[in-house]
Amino acid sequence: MMKTDIAVIGGGPAGLCAAINAASSGAKVILLERDSQLGGQLIKQTHMFFGSKEQHASTRGIDIPGILNAELEKLGNNVTVMLDSTVVGLYEDRVLTVEQSGKYIKIAPQAIIVATGASEKFPAFPNNDLPGIYGAGAVQTLMNVYGVAPGNSVFMVGAGNIGLIVSYQLLQAGIKVKGVICRGPKYGGYAVHASKLRRMGVPIMPQHRVVYAHGKDKLEKITLIKLDENKKEIPGTEFDIETDVLCISTGLTPLGELLWQIGCEMKYIRELSGHVPVRNKELETSVPGIFVAGDVAGIEEASSAMVEGKLAGLCCAKKLGHVNPDFDVLKENYFKQLHDLRSGPEGETIRRGLTKIEK
Repeated sequence: MMKTDIAVIGGGPAGLCAAINAASSGAKVILLERDSQLGGQLIKQTHMFFGSKEQHASTRGIDIPGILNAELEKLGNNVTVMLDSTVVGLYEDRVLTVEQSGKYIKIAPQAIIVATGASEKFPAFPNNDLPGIYGAGAVQTLMNVYGVAPGNSVFMVGAGNIGLIVSYQLLQAGIKVKGVICRGPKYGGYAVHASKLRRMGVPIMPQHRVVYAHGKDKLEKITLIKLDENKKEIPGTEFDIETDVLCISTGLTPLGELLWQIGCEMKYIRELSGHVPVRNKELETSVPGIFVAGDVAGIEEASSAMVEGKLAGLCCAKKLGHVNPDFDVLKENYFKQLHDLRSGPEGETIRRGLTKIEK
């Protein structure tokens, strides 16, 4: 049985920042990551970040893990990183069960920060399992991690930030993007991303959905249909588009299975994209000593995930008596950063969701 002050589950942007701040406050930390490297979604994001200098603005996502890893290394023995480690159980006595390279390991931390991220949503339509139909995360992994083109032409389903950004990355890789659709009356991502695509001749088509995928051994074409203002299909408006890749970017769902298992109070909050844990402003859940950060607490941008990770690490360490000398200043600064990131019309949905979930 391994023992530690704090176990951080997930080595993405939120988990990395949580581990750094908890260890910087004097706590012993074990950081668990199921993949073979730290960084989570950052390792496939080649675009430059928005926000402020504190959230690595103007830095490409793929470069941020290196910056955070360097901070981890400075903390020496205060942080133990366990890669290829999947947490398979989180029990009432707070014992974690972990599978690592075929070995079964138990860890008994005094407190836990869950930063497990999210999984991609996938719409239902006939033949949606044909080869050539990918989630946006898979397309980013193929292109930006392995340097493999997913196909010759791509049609994008979803016009949020991820859908728009991945479409632009496909164009940069020399792949033809035939169009982007969304079900709503307007694209959901930032205007700057939409403008880039339009300048390069990519049509963005609101109020459409995929109703059929055609092909025998692989995707050959798709059938779209127009939607009315209530997102209902308009009969007789179907049309086909030939493409060998359909990229799905219709949103994410928080990965909260471990929180359900340990008995955290969970609520379905549409604005936060699924079931998320009830928590206080310091990100502690209804189960004392269990904190959350990042997409598992509600789907937002990676910049917000990093700030939440810093806040959770700071406050979790304090709960165990490891108080950072600058605790009050840092805490207020993180609150301010989150407020700024969630301000404006783009953050209205998140703000509304948080009012329903914070204790």
